Amino acid sequence: MGLKDFWKGRQVFLTGHTGFKGSWLSLWLERLGAEVTAVSLAPETQPSLYRKLAPWDDRGHHIVDIRDAEALLALSKRFEPEIVIHMAAQALVRRSYENPAETFSTNVLGTANVLDAVRQTPSVKTVLVITSDKVYANNGSGIPFVETDTLGGKDPYSNSKACTELVCQSYRDSFFKGRELRLATVRAGNVIGGGDWSRDRLIPDFIRAFEGGEPIMLRYPEAIRPWQHVLEPLGGYLRFAQVLTEERGRDLPDALNFGPHPESFATVCELAEALGRAHGVEDVWRPAPGEHLPEAPALTLSSALALDTIGWRPRLSLQQTIDWTAAWYRANREGADMRAFSLGQIAAYEETVS
Repeated sequence: MGLKDFWKGRQVFLTGHTGFKGSWLSLWLERLGAEVTAVSLAPETQPSLYRKLAPWDDRGHHIVDIRDAEALLALSKRFEPEIVIHMAAQALVRRSYENPAETFSTNVLGTANVLDAVRQTPSVKTVLVITSDKVYANNGSGIPFVETDTLGGKDPYSNSKACTELVCQSYRDSFFKGRELRLATVRAGNVIGGGDWSRDRLIPDFIRAFEGGEPIMLRYPEAIRPWQHVLEPLGGYLRFAQVLTEERGRDLPDALNFGPHPESFATVCELAEALGRAHGVEDVWRPAPGEHLPEAPALTLSSALALDTIGWRPRLSLQQTIDWTAAWYRANREGADMRAFSLGQIAAYEETVS
């Protein structure tokens, strides 16, 4: 069954729909015809991708903090979803250093609240919890992580996401084993694409520097990351949730990585320079002065298990990812209808997997 055939009319409970990845997924689910009930905090950035792609005034989108267990449970029981996709999180590494308690509270306790609402909602058949490629204990070797590698994380964000994985394991073993419910986690690479305006992320930092006529300041220019377009892991999430729901008797992994082709592993400065070329800029970056909070020197991801189990593989090269990202911001600067433009990119991506 194709994506549209499967998702049309499905009752979906989505958290984190006002964030970068959540906004893109909301739009894609709408295009596929899913019936979405969504909860999130209000958009934090200005501009806001959610507001660019929305408003979905006629849909069940609610401003709710996932740390509000009673509100989550009430909405879950009211709308009786079949599939839950939990994306809501404090997702910024540097912010986690500034406010570690908030990060652990949102990412760990918030996830427990979501799963507790699921536990009390009999209609739920499939739960997908989005964590991070940073859940692994990273020794800096650069060897691509596989799903069975040891979990860890030194900074509060990475550690909180590893803890989220353990929360999911506990709920799976304690509450869901005797019930026809599949709970899995997904770990994506460094996701980029149009419409991200978060602070302390490479793409929005580059766009702000470019629009200000300044070079971007890079804290760790030689750090290696698995860069991928936002639609790549989202397509993986949709496919994995579909397989978990359709093939209930099949033995499937409890976690999957969704990363780019190894040729898309690149240093921060290499990506910045490629972005500069896409924007016609030669003097692209400078080393950021001063001392910086620690970050892993290398992080790469293996997606072999996703290919072997659900047939997912990355479709876009690093250059295509950069071109699609640059085209989005260029269209936005030129005053294009960004909802229509983003739907066009989703349609183009669907063509790569049809």
